[in-house]
Formats: sequence, structure tokens, C-alpha cells
Amino acid sequence: MEKLECVVHNTDLCVVGGGIGGMLTAISAARHGAKVVLMQDRPVLGGNASSEIRMWICGAGSRVRNLQETGIMEEIALENMKRNPSRNWSIWDSILYEKVRFEPNITLLLNCACNDAETENGRIVSVTGFQLTTYKKHRVYAKIFADCSGDSILAPLTGAEYRVGREAKSEYGEEFGLDKADSHTMGMSLLIQARETDHKVEFEAPSWAYRFDTDEEMHNKPHECLIKPNTNFYWIELGGMGNTISDTEEIRDELLKIAFGVWDHMKNRGEHGADNWELEWLGFLPGKRESRRYVGDYVLTQNDVENGGRDFPDAVAYGGWQIDNHLPGGFNMEAGSDMGGHLQKRRLSDPYLIPYRCLYSRNVSNLMFAGRNISASHIAFASTRVMGTIGVMGQACGTAAAIAIKYGLSPRGVYESKIEELQKTLLEDDCFIPGHTRENSRLTRDAVLTCEYGDCSALRNGTDRRVFGSDNGYFGKTGKAVTYTFPEPVFVNGFRIIADSDLDREQIDGNPDLMYIPMPLFKARAYNNTSFGFPKCMLKSFRIDIETEDGMKKTVFETDSNYQRLIKHGLGVKAKSVSFIPLSTWGSDSLINTYGSAVCHVFSFDLF
Repeated sequence: MEKLECVVHNTDLCVVGGGIGGMLTAISAARHGAKVVLMQDRPVLGGNASSEIRMWICGAGSRVRNLQETGIMEEIALENMKRNPSRNWSIWDSILYEKVRFEPNITLLLNCACNDAETENGRIVSVTGFQLTTYKKHRVYAKIFADCSGDSILAPLTGAEYRVGREAKSEYGEEFGLDKADSHTMGMSLLIQARETDHKVEFEAPSWAYRFDTDEEMHNKPHECLIKPNTNFYWIELGGMGNTISDTEEIRDELLKIAFGVWDHMKNRGEHGADNWELEWLGFLPGKRESRRYVGDYVLTQNDVENGGRDFPDAVAYGGWQIDNHLPGGFNMEAGSDMGGHLQKRRLSDPYLIPYRCLYSRNVSNLMFAGRNISASHIAFASTRVMGTIGVMGQACGTAAAIAIKYGLSPRGVYESKIEELQKTLLEDDCFIPGHTRENSRLTRDAVLTCEYGDCSALRNGTDRRVFGSDNGYFGKTGKAVTYTFPEPVFVNGFRIIADSDLDREQIDGNPDLMYIPMPLFKARAYNNTSFGFPKCMLKSFRIDIETEDGMKKTVFETDSNYQRLIKHGLGVKAKSVSFIPLSTWGSDSLINTYGSAVCHVFSFDLF
């Protein structure tokens, strides 16, 4: 009898799960030199943010001003804004795909579901997945494993400690804790997209759909999506009272009946302004909020995320999304003043820190995780679970894994001896850790900084964004140089610039209600829809000039097509001085100042 072929991979890091957390774990580790295999059970990447589920990416920046996630998260958002102005889901999928598939050091295994693991002496030796498209097994041997699967598939396969459900108030002293712990979770949702046409569109529901003749039969759930573009039918949610892993197929069937019934109600059961609206897409893969959560060396709690949280010495990421706790009853609960009828909310006025100790297993020595399965209580998870926050945790996880591999350490070993290097590397890669500043290179610190216009001293203050009331940037004029001059000629390997990408999305054409998110919510592209613009303040063209040892001026780098916030490029020159000359932005014509020159806004100019 012919057996299935088994392909064997030997690598540094194996990432299971290709959602936003898994993607950024893999990309960041690979960019720091680790060989990575990413195993994803779906044909597309992005998890809940993919075209299969179509949930928008939320994070701290969606709730607290100046806190938009940067690093690889912003890199992907800018790529999408530049190349996908009409917010087409297929193009979005392709951007996520190329970020992983064409990243050196990553082997991507799509349609490959992890279903087995081999352990030895409290560590993982290998994991095995089945690839549906090729009918092959893939066995991956690695030094470190990162479970970013959401459902924490490696927990039952390896014996890693995990939790399910809601804690009692007595366990962590959380205000929102229960009198008695239970196993209930947040449910899962099927999302709907529709588009407005210029004519009446009929809709006939399938015979098996539920029928909701009145709002009362629909538990008085809000359905104002046609007039409010920044909401959707998130309340088509079930599963929290059962098992959001083993019951998924049955839950999906119920959600489909509800979703088609809700659209039938919108179109045919009352006046909802839906006559010209056409159902364009309805998900068949439930978007999952909660299942297993790993237990790490630290468990983040409600007390850690409220009132600015705690000042963790091992902070590597941050959150700021509200405590957004969906109660287990979901759709079956009656609506109330909280809009959906099954939410427990508390807005956070300040960001909170997430310690590295929440990102690796307490009892499996080479297991890490980044996603909705980090080490957190149910209430803290209600904030950390959103994908913007998951993304920055993923970048921290992957960077830590690369450092562990570099030094032959366990994930815990990075905490014990390399946490400062991890934090420094994340800041260098344009991640934000509130309360931490980036250290400029010695080359930058020792040079004399001058500029032909304005005050450019903020370029060396180590904070690469507007935050906490401070701009931290340099407003220069295009064509006017910022120069570092050295006491004597030095070798310059390259430069690093952080440009203003309009983190608050104030200078972008398009619907302002949708500017914080990379893809649309309920509404799909309407017949009269306009595309979105690109941040007008973003640096587009600039050049780097040097003064050579013999006093000659020379241009060593020039571009007219930059669209990224983090700009790093090699030079490999010996120079007496290095000058950065901004030439234009993406909105130069609309940003002309009173002096007749376009304004350029950058946060740092560093040499290495």
C-alpha cells in the first residue's frame, strides 16, 4: 500500500499559524537571520484579516490618539494604501502573501494543518502537518516553535499548560472577574459585506435561513450598517456557551442561518433603507475570538491593562484597545445600551505595556506564542486579542526567537540575559514601546548636527512619533539639507530615516470613518465609491549627499518613489559629512507653506 510522502524540514524556527501574529513572527525572525518555516492551514494568510473572514485590523491606535502600531504593521498598511486604493480584498490577500512568500529565509507551507508533535524532555522536537492540496505530510524539526494558530494547537499536542474560560474574581482580584470561574468564552461571528447600487435589488433568503419578522425576534440587535460605515454585524455571534474549537462546524451552520435571516430582515422585513443594497459576500469561515490561552511566566490581568498598566522591565509591546468583552450568549442575548447587547466594555485612556514573559510557555522550554493565545486572563485578553496588538506582539516574538537562536538560548534565556538587546532591536525596527527611547548610533551622537532651515534637534531625541503631547519631529523645507559633520572622515555603512506616515490618518483622502483600518468594514465597494489616497505628509523623494575626504560634494543615494515610514539603506562610504535633503512629499502641492516651499516632516535621521 502506497503511503503519503513525508517532506522533512530542518530549520531554526517553526511558526504554526499564518494570521497577523504568525506572519509578523515569521517575518521579523527571518529578517534577523533565522531560517523559518511557516505552517498555515488556510490557502491565504492574515487569519481573521484575510478575505475568508474580513475582519478589520484594530489596535491601540484605533482608540488612543498617536498610538497607531508601527514596525511591520505600518509597513503592511502603507503597502496596502499605496497599491490598493480601492481596498480590493484579493489585492490585500496578495500583499500579505508576498510579504511572507518572498521574504528570504522563510519557507511557506499553505493549506497545511498541524496535527502532530514530537516532544522530549519538556521541549518540542518536531511538528507534523498534512497539506490538503498535495496530500503530503510536512515534518518540521526546529530549535524553537511559535504557536500562532489562535487555537493553540500545540498545547494538547505537547502538554503545554493552557487555560480556557473566565477566571473567578478571587484569582487575580479583577473587577470584571466572576464569582465562580467557568469555561465559557467569547463566541465567533460570520461577517457580511454588501454594496450599494443605483437600482433596486431583490433578495430571496434560502429556505433554511431563520426568519426574523420583527426587531424583537432579532433580539433588538442594532442594524445601522447602511448609514454607519464604521460598524458591522459583529453581533451575529455564537459559540461562547459551548466549545469554540470542537463545535465550530455546528456553530457555523447556525451562524449561516442567522446571517441570511438578518439580511432577509434588512431587505424584506421593515424599512431599513436597503432597497438598493446587494449582498456581495457572506463568510463561511467563522471569525473566532477566543479558545485556548497559554500560560507563560507571567499572566497579564485586568489590573495590568487599566490606568496605564504597569512598568514591566521586560516590556516588548503595548496595547490600548478597550476592554471589549463579548459575553458568551452572543446573538441570543437581548440588546441594551451597549449597542450589541452582549458586551462588557471599558475604554482605556492610556496605553499599557505587555511583558515578554507573556509570550513563551511556562513548562515547554522552546515554545513561544503570539496572538489571541498569549498568557493573559480572560479580561486582559478582551483587550490584547485585537490584531493590531497581536501584530506588535508577533514582531516581538519573532525578534526574540532570532536572538535566542543567535545565542543558543531558550525563550526564557532571552528574558534572563538579553531583554535589553531585544528591546533595543525592536525600537531600531520602528516598534514603539511606551516609556522607552531608541538609542542613536555612536556615529550620530558624535557628529555635529546642522540644518539649513528650522530646528532639527528632535531628530536625535530617540522618540520616532508624536506621542503624549510632543511632536518629536523636524519640520523642514524641501530642498534644505540636514547635515551631520564629523571631526574627521569616518566610514558610514548606511542611514536610517523615520518619515511621518500620518499615524493619525489626518492627511489622507477618503472616508474619515475608515482611515484607521486597512480594509473596509460592512460596506464593500459601492457604485459611487471613491478610492483612498496616500498620506500627503509622507516623504516621497530625497537624496543623501556626502562630502568626501578631499572636500568634494557627491550624491550617494537618491529616490523619487519612497512610500515607507522606516527607510534603511546601505552606503559604504567614507565621508567628512553626510546630508539628508528632502525633495518632495506625496502631497507637496497641498502642503506648501508660507515660504513657498513644501513642508517635510521626519522623526529621525540616523547613521550607522
